[in-house]
Amino acid sequence: MKIQFAIDTLTTAHALELAAAAAPYVDVLELGTPLIKSEGLRAVTAMREAHPDKVIFADLKTMDAGALEADIAFQAGADLVTVLGTADDSTIAGAVEAARSHGKGVVVDLIGVSEKAARAAEVVALGATSVEMHAGLDEQAQDGYALDDLLAAGRAAGVPFSVAGGVNASSIADVAAAGAHTAVAGGAIYGAPDVAAAAAELRAALA
Repeated sequence: MKIQFAIDTLTTAHALELAAAAAPYVDVLELGTPLIKSEGLRAVTAMREAHPDKVIFADLKTMDAGALEADIAFQAGADLVTVLGTADDSTIAGAVEAARSHGKGVVVDLIGVSEKAARAAEVVALGATSVEMHAGLDEQAQDGYALDDLLAAGRAAGVPFSVAGGVNASSIADVAAAGAHTAVAGGAIYGAPDVAAAAAELRAALA
């Protein structure tokens, strides 16, 4: 299983610093939505140039203009982009068309989707590379939130999926056991006093 580092910071300089520390232990470098909104797609280009050997993931969370937004992100150096699962099918199909023209991929983010397994099958049929079983920071802060719900949705979907929603060293093995191809960790890495050590701990938990 791959480890994806979700870098939710607001400056390119800080993102590059975090990525450099974690890079030896992760497979995918994700530029979070707040970073892209703050710095623009130049942050994607900077990350691509700094880490040509990594998969660069632009978390656009596109809701409309799928082909256009995906195209400009791929031109900037992204390998994968996100489109929201709540978007219209035509938006997802447009992003997929752009991805195919660049030889890249689209991940459909199922944040806010109530029937995640059912929607996952639909969007993969539209050509999405995979889906992300995702609970956002606001949802994670609510009483009763459990990562297990995302894992259950992933198992039920029967399509390639990643999991994002508070993954850490104590839960990453459960993510792997559920069949996810990628575990997405954000705060567990960038919120740690030692970013490199935190990323290494995640990698070791999969051994």
